[in-house]
Amino acid sequence: MTDTTASRLARLQAHTALLAQTLRGIEKEGLRVDTQGRLSRTAHPAGLGAALTNEHVTTDYSEALLELITGTHDRVDTLLTELENTHRFVYSVLDGELIWNQSMPAALPAEADIPIAWYGKSNTGMLKHVYRRGLAERYGKSMQCIAGVHYNFSLPDALWGILDPGTPDPQEQRSRGYIGLIRNFTRYSWLLMYLFGAAPALSRQFMGDDVQQLQSLGNDTLYLPYATSLRMSDLGYQNKAQSQLKLCYNDLDTFLGRLYDAVSQPWPEYQAIGTHRNGEWIQLNTNVLQIENEFYSSIRPKRATGRCERPITALAERGVQYVEVRCLDIDPGQPVGIAADTARFMDAFLLFCAASDSPYFPQNGYCQRSADNFSTVVKEGRKPGLQLDRDGVAIELPVWGHELLDQIASYAALYDQALGGDAYARALQAQRDKLDHADETPSARLLRDLRDSGLSFHDYSLRLSRQHADTLRAQPLPADVAETYAEAARQSHAEQARLEQSDAVDFDTYVAYYHAALKAPKSA
Repeated sequence: MTDTTASRLARLQAHTALLAQTLRGIEKEGLRVDTQGRLSRTAHPAGLGAALTNEHVTTDYSEALLELITGTHDRVDTLLTELENTHRFVYSVLDGELIWNQSMPAALPAEADIPIAWYGKSNTGMLKHVYRRGLAERYGKSMQCIAGVHYNFSLPDALWGILDPGTPDPQEQRSRGYIGLIRNFTRYSWLLMYLFGAAPALSRQFMGDDVQQLQSLGNDTLYLPYATSLRMSDLGYQNKAQSQLKLCYNDLDTFLGRLYDAVSQPWPEYQAIGTHRNGEWIQLNTNVLQIENEFYSSIRPKRATGRCERPITALAERGVQYVEVRCLDIDPGQPVGIAADTARFMDAFLLFCAASDSPYFPQNGYCQRSADNFSTVVKEGRKPGLQLDRDGVAIELPVWGHELLDQIASYAALYDQALGGDAYARALQAQRDKLDHADETPSARLLRDLRDSGLSFHDYSLRLSRQHADTLRAQPLPADVAETYAEAARQSHAEQARLEQSDAVDFDTYVAYYHAALKAPKSA
């Protein structure tokens, strides 16, 4: 007998207590800028710890691109409390600098002057640094300064047995479940971009002469009138090597097989660049992807890895552990870049994706229709009368959106039953209002504020970032919490020094070991 969405929902309703064990975490990026909103050229502040080894604060692409990382939490409130505390810690260290609270970058210097993140002289640190040199060669530095919020989500293992009782092996249950979640996320993630996209505009300076059909809002701001998230569009971030990747989410083995091909097959343009210039490493290899993390995706299956362990190998051997949602823009109205309602809606949305029917994709596992819907919404999601393609039939965005919210409401109710209160129902209701009134979406509010203020995107974002800095600095951390962060920073410096002293091989040998650690999955 075919298992249905209704029957899975009924089984969940009989085990709501398990949902209290859902875990979520956040990685929030943000550029360090000076008081005029210009990208910081200074080194990662020592008081924040070593970027390589501090589990709370690191850097992403640039030395100036902070990444604030929470632990995993079973409640949204404690998750956002930690994220806020980490912001306060960072502001206690920053000297005359701000965190740019927009996804689209601040005023950037010339490409050559954007500092690539540095992680020390250990082999582990140099691997991260050279990988970023490769990104500069392949995509340019400016594009790597775009920031976002990553939402990590996992369900308790026992819940996968309830959703998929016909699969006896727990690891296979979990991996099948997460891959099915990802297929549904791919189908419906356009809704997230409509509801939470907050990047419809950017500075003219960022685009240079390549304005690509963008319209002007004053002398210094470019935008698209109905866009929700230029960050998630193909604006400026086009790459032939990546564009030909059509990873399959029909099963984990096929997904890993195609990812393995991408990280092991050379690409002619990258071969022409080579791996060295003037005796220095400039990219880890000349393959389509240097490493797995280079694949640009709005969601990823994830598994914690050990030192020098490749993600493909970890996923193949131990299965999917959680998913990382990567398409959320920084919410410029929130000091920490994300609101509690957003996090709660994400939980309900992802549970809906996990429990709903998730048929395989046709066409060798790639769904062009879903990709087209996503692309349409990021560029013109608020356009009156906009229609999307649902299984080959045109449907107006608000109509489909309300139908999805009707389904997601059942999963929001499950979280309220598990955790008490009605916070999840209220978070979902807030999204209905956006479907009914497009001018209440974050992207519309941002454009309205820009027009009403008369400020450029840069000046508006700088003013907002200053306000958030003042808010966070006005409430210093309690002494014990501040000391916990300070001690973690001190320990991270000690751990980096230990790693640098423990290297037993030179970097060339280490890179060879790292590449050799890549094992072909069963389907490759």
